[in-house]
Amino acid sequence: MKAPHLRIGVDVGGTNTDGVILNPEKSSDPDRGIVAWKKSSTTKNPSDGIFNVIRDMFEQSGADAQDVASVTIGTTHFINAVVEMDRSRLARVAVIRLCGPFSKDIPVGIDWPPELRNIICAYRGLVDGGLEIDGSLIEELDEEALRRECEIIKSQGIKSIVVVGIFSPIDIVYRQEERAASIIRETYPEADVVLSKEVANIGFLERENAAVLNASILPFARHTIHSFQDAIRRLGLSCPVFVTQNDGTILPAGAAARLPIRTFSSGPTNSMRGAAFLTQNLQKSNDRGKGEVGEAMMVVDIGGTTTDVGLLLPNGFPRQAAAYSEIAGVRTNFSYPDVRSIGLGGGSVVRRDKKGGQLTIGPDSVGYQIQEKALLFGGTVPTATDYTVLDQPTLGIGDISLLENAGIAAGLSEFKAAVKSMLERIIDTMKTSPSDIPVVLVGGGAVIAPDSLVGASRVIKPNWSGVANAIGAATARVSGVVDFIASTESRTVSQVIEEISQSAIDKAVANGAARETVTIAEVESFPLQYIANKSRVVVKAVGDFDYSRTDLLGSDAPVGNGDLPSTSLDEDTSEFGRGHIGSEPTEHSPSLAKETMMTPEGIDNYKPNVVNRQWWLSETDLDWITTGCYILGTGGGGSPYQHMLRLRELLRAGATVRIVSPWGLRDDDIVACGGGKGSPQVSIEKPYGNEILESQKELYNHLQIQPTAVIALEIGGGNGLQGLILGASVHMDLPVVDGDWMGRAYPVSHQTTPVVYGEGEKEKNKRKATMIPSCIADGNGRSLLMTRARSELDAERAFRAALATMGSHVGCAKGPVRGEDAKRWVVENTVSLAWRIGRAVARARAANQVDSVAEAIVDEVGGAESAKVLFRGKIVGVERVTRMGHAYGEVTIESTAAACGVETTTTAKAAAERLVIPFKNENIYAKKIGTGGEEEILAIVPDLVCVIDAQNGEAIGTQEYRYGLLVVVIGITASEKWTSTQRGIDIGGPKGFGFDDLAYVPLGRFTKPRGVIDEFDGVSRVQ
Repeated sequence: MKAPHLRIGVDVGGTNTDGVILNPEKSSDPDRGIVAWKKSSTTKNPSDGIFNVIRDMFEQSGADAQDVASVTIGTTHFINAVVEMDRSRLARVAVIRLCGPFSKDIPVGIDWPPELRNIICAYRGLVDGGLEIDGSLIEELDEEALRRECEIIKSQGIKSIVVVGIFSPIDIVYRQEERAASIIRETYPEADVVLSKEVANIGFLERENAAVLNASILPFARHTIHSFQDAIRRLGLSCPVFVTQNDGTILPAGAAARLPIRTFSSGPTNSMRGAAFLTQNLQKSNDRGKGEVGEAMMVVDIGGTTTDVGLLLPNGFPRQAAAYSEIAGVRTNFSYPDVRSIGLGGGSVVRRDKKGGQLTIGPDSVGYQIQEKALLFGGTVPTATDYTVLDQPTLGIGDISLLENAGIAAGLSEFKAAVKSMLERIIDTMKTSPSDIPVVLVGGGAVIAPDSLVGASRVIKPNWSGVANAIGAATARVSGVVDFIASTESRTVSQVIEEISQSAIDKAVANGAARETVTIAEVESFPLQYIANKSRVVVKAVGDFDYSRTDLLGSDAPVGNGDLPSTSLDEDTSEFGRGHIGSEPTEHSPSLAKETMMTPEGIDNYKPNVVNRQWWLSETDLDWITTGCYILGTGGGGSPYQHMLRLRELLRAGATVRIVSPWGLRDDDIVACGGGKGSPQVSIEKPYGNEILESQKELYNHLQIQPTAVIALEIGGGNGLQGLILGASVHMDLPVVDGDWMGRAYPVSHQTTPVVYGEGEKEKNKRKATMIPSCIADGNGRSLLMTRARSELDAERAFRAALATMGSHVGCAKGPVRGEDAKRWVVENTVSLAWRIGRAVARARAANQVDSVAEAIVDEVGGAESAKVLFRGKIVGVERVTRMGHAYGEVTIESTAAACGVETTTTAKAAAERLVIPFKNENIYAKKIGTGGEEEILAIVPDLVCVIDAQNGEAIGTQEYRYGLLVVVIGITASEKWTSTQRGIDIGGPKGFGFDDLAYVPLGRFTKPRGVIDEFDGVSRVQ
């Protein structure tokens, strides 16, 4: 008897359920091994649609159920439940953090939409545990405290529990999350337990968010997958049932019922994997392995309402999105395809613009009502399908005679040009270089696309493209992913990658792959800043499912139907654990007021609260300052996002932050300064504790004095908000100076204005560091006080040496400065500058003018005499290496037609200029390389070289540089505090970064930013 050999793929979409029966043994035949295919309307109960599609395909082909080796299903049902915020499908979740003294000020769901947060985030418990980045313990797991938390959760009737430990993805020794789960199941056996390390990778808050979403959807996932399995059983099939994941690989049904979040974006991925299968015989061989396509391809999936575009890599899998993805407004970090959508589909409404008379397509669509509303079917709405059938009458769709009297023929050529332009623009946006690339058209609406596109080396419309999503499901493979922080002290990076690659292969085999079919699909390596001999390595292995395995049947065992969440739509769960998840905004809170301002008019009319020369911070101010701080970070300083969340919670809880002009300081004032020191990679995973405040308390207890004001060490990056946090009334209750010691971000605290001026004034006398004594604290019971040093550079070197044994990230309190010195040394009004930059970005977004956001930023920092837009393009190369604890590297940006705002139809073959930016944590200079190889340095430190995301105006840090990002580079002239003396140029300029052979040439003339206090003091606020 022949072994089962047929594979069935089904994709359950919101409009259609598509199916295919595939014989992979005949995939090289002209019919690609496709035995049968079917497209039908999705049913209210998805299992009925699956049953109908497979039944019809059996009748169509005469295939025998005994010959079916597997059924693989792709579905959007789970993500829809989250997006729709459906209480009937979402369970309340409790979170237990293994975190030691960290994260206590961070509620669960801190950055979620309030409505979704109230439905899901019900309780938070903190338990000792967690790891440092080097794998050592923060604390031992407190098992008794864990049992007490279980009893509290049980008493509140919460049955979904997430366990999330700091650095748990690298915990292979203590296995704290696993131990915690065992204790929870022993104490509360009725509960579902989700381990964060099984859901996502490094990135504490984002991993927690993903795990919470996963836990909330578990009961509904069991119910849905049970219905899928029931449909398969009713068809007489006894084969394994799989569900497709976001990355184009499969999960057994039982595993998908435990990790439904991994299926959230499987629809677009299935279409791309289907495109890879349908075009394999058309691609260059390049000795590729199974499942590979030989060269990158752009996949354009045209449906009834939208066109989804993604890049299919040579390994046959979609390019993944950046480090973070948003789902229903929730920031997560699990694997997700990088797909962009535009409002172009078969049902798109075609009309003429009332002002200019130009023909427009979409973004609105008649969708599933096309057979009622389109002209072809007797309706009154001109659609893209109407124009397409008029151009291609042999398609045989609808009644073409109805179009002849509709008066649309005159606009046919304009319609075709508009479709072509829309597709060329989105394809060019998604490309990673100006080179032409094959474009594959799939989806039911693919017929509206032309046969040639500028930027496409060829346009491929494969047979069966209408069911490419089902084909992708049928051909999906098994994966194993390892994300690990490894030591390179005694091994090379290549040896580490080889070792982790073997672990990924083993993991793929454990997940069900046949070992002989497994290959390495992706490898990424990131040296860690400030941490010697450590690299983060991510490896993905893929292979074909091993149908001979009997040990995997448990993961495909029938899933119990389970109980759906009992919460009715009338219930209010927001009271559960309110003390644990943080207070909600009231009708008078700044956050709700802010929502009414996010229009261009609201932004223009907003007035900050300045009274008696003191600026009282609001959430709107905080939002804008955060955006500005990251841009002023010039690629470094770390993301301010987590610090923004912390300060926002303080404001919502009633704290106040007041900002004062540096000229309001008295000469005898004592000005404190502090911030974070260490690797941004640590802060991504280890949430903040009280380390910065502890360092301040330790220092001032030693000095036996109290500060009277506080100033940020640097305005750029996360430290730009630390002065505001320290000054908050719940902490030190001090006014915060509108200024800092850098005017940007620099790699080391030696590069500060007190060093330029304070230590410079003492050079002829005995050497002494200006900001000593200083103190660092790790927030976990360790602090280090330095009372003497010859220079700030000496102190910096000593503290950096101590970092590794203190978790590689600490709070740092710099020695106080007298008010009279602060006024001489301060880079003034930089908080105001960050606010103005952030406001410009917010206005550009609100007005849908992000394309001109760079020019808006230039205007805010002094105009064309003080700043310039240096370059627009895409990142096409990134090199990184860690030396002496710092991330050195170089990013290459290539000019593109779309990036330059030029029509793609006229510039596709134009030679591209490049911009090269070396960095040492922060960007050092911007060098343009012309089409003929000529070189020109456009800007160099201490002037600011800022890289922003062209899609949203946000800053992009050096750790976030990745291939394919569309960016704009801005140069901003540095403060005269750096450029008016040779010592300032030596410390903050190219020599300070080791480029002794380069000279500083000013970008322009510095314009001092106007203080918010000076502009708005006494001005009535618009509420």
